[in-house]
Amino acid sequence: MNQVTIRTEYIKLDQFLKLADCIPTGGMAKALLQEGLVRVNKEPEERRGRKLYPGDIVEVDGEGTYEVAAE
Repeated sequence: MNQVTIRTEYIKLDQFLKLADCIPTGGMAKALLQEGLVRVNKEPEERRGRKLYPGDIVEVDGEGTYEVAAE
């Protein structure tokens, strides 16, 4: 599992996917989410604006599993 460190209280899912290098641009998050390829804490997620906090686990099919970590 990869850890991705954030410097704020939370990060939105689309921004996180870009930070974790799952997508090259934030705009591509919409397509990834609509295809059902993203799960947050084992639950399917379709909202780009979903707030992620340290300790949340994001799974992206074909990319890997990431944990949100605080700085």
